[in-house]
Parts: sequence; structure tokens; C-alpha cells
Amino acid sequence: MQIAERTVASFHYTLTNDAGEVIDSSAGKSPLTYLHGAGNIVPGLEKEMLGRKTGDTFNVDVAPEEGYGQPNPMLIQVVPKEAFQGVDQLEVGMEFQAQTPQGPLSVAIAKIDGDEVTVDGNHPLAGQTLHFAVEVTDVRDASLEELTHGHAHGAGGHAH
Repeated sequence: MQIAERTVASFHYTLTNDAGEVIDSSAGKSPLTYLHGAGNIVPGLEKEMLGRKTGDTFNVDVAPEEGYGQPNPMLIQVVPKEAFQGVDQLEVGMEFQAQTPQGPLSVAIAKIDGDEVTVDGNHPLAGQTLHFAVEVTDVRDASLEELTHGHAHGAGGHAH
């Protein structure tokens, strides 16, 4: 069976950056399982998964536009240190949930300069080319429940 709309695919992957450093990997874990066509993985990888079958191994480079996008300068903001009441020690890289008019936004501290803290709401991989090494481990038809919910269920997928 080939990966297509309305199928659930499972795969092992290693994700590296341009320098060849491993950013993420499923090695030693369960494969990642997703519902094809539901936007559960980055678009560039999902495109490359189409038509693959169990046992296929391949490498794919995903440009930022088909990955996590380009960094948006509107998501970088300088806020006063007192905005972090109740946090004793602020450090670069710490993550918080910010409340915005558009709803909650995950932000990370990018810089601390005296009483000013620069927070960045961009995805950490925004602007980066993603290099995937992939091994497809399973392809099956999606259940009606998975299609209705928009994601895979069970091992490696979502549990309700």
C-alpha cells in the first residue's frame, strides 16, 4: 500500500540542520505516525511521503517555506523584566506562554539586557532548511474516527 490521502503512515526519521547536527530523531523510540493530508507534519515532508510504501528509505531537504516558514519580525518583542513576575531566574532559551489578542503564543527568551527581555514567538526552526532521513515502517487505511478527528490514533499517534 502506498501513502496517499486517507492513509495513516508510520516512519522513523532523523532531522539534521545544515551543519549536519541532529535536531531530532525517532531512533530508539516508536516511529512517528500521522494521517496523510491532514497537515500533521511539515508540508515539504508530507509532499515527499506521497506514494511511498513500507520499507522505503529516502532523504529529503525541506526549504523554510515548506517547513516552519521564515522568521516573522512581528513575533520578536522586547518586554520589561517585571513582566515575568514569579520567575526567580530568567535565562536565554526559557519558554513561556504569552497571551496575545490572537490567543496564546509560545515564546522563548532570546536575549536579556538589563531590565529588558527579548522574547521570540517564531518556531525555533523558522528560517532553517530541514534535512530528513526517513524510513517508512507502515502504511494503512485511516479509520473513520481518524478521518473525522484529523489525526492518527493508537501507537505513535494520538490517544483519546
